[in-house]
Amino acid sequence: MAFKATRPLRFGDCDPSGIAYFPSYLNILVGVTEDYFASLGFPWKTLIEQRRIGMPTVRLDATFVSPGFQGDELEFAIVVRRIGRSSLDLEHEVSAAGKVLWTARQRVVATSLDTHQSLAWPDDIRAALEHHLEKTDAHDPAA
Repeated sequence: MAFKATRPLRFGDCDPSGIAYFPSYLNILVGVTEDYFASLGFPWKTLIEQRRIGMPTVRLDATFVSPGFQGDELEFAIVVRRIGRSSLDLEHEVSAAGKVLWTARQRVVATSLDTHQSLAWPDDIRAALEHHLEKTDAHDPAA
């Protein structure tokens, strides 16, 4: 079950020619990921300030397919592909007007903000993530 969100591509997200500046894409992606966790009942403010859990990105592989332009409505879809002891693999697809602009595979790791060491996903967060886990097709060579 993919999480979906829409964000506008604004003037400040683009280079002088009006084409999306790729670091802006990543900044928007962080906000969408934050919204995903909030939709699960785990706002980052609570995770950070009260539970002292961080989720740094340890791997990010992005593939840019088509340019995005100022004024596009970016459609984000996040899929949970794998949940490890402390890691989480997400796949992102970003499109506009039905055309894929870019995709990304991301690994985040749950960490203690006190020790800066990885920690096992707390049971409540793991259960929410598992509810959204999409199994990879066994016939998929990329699995």
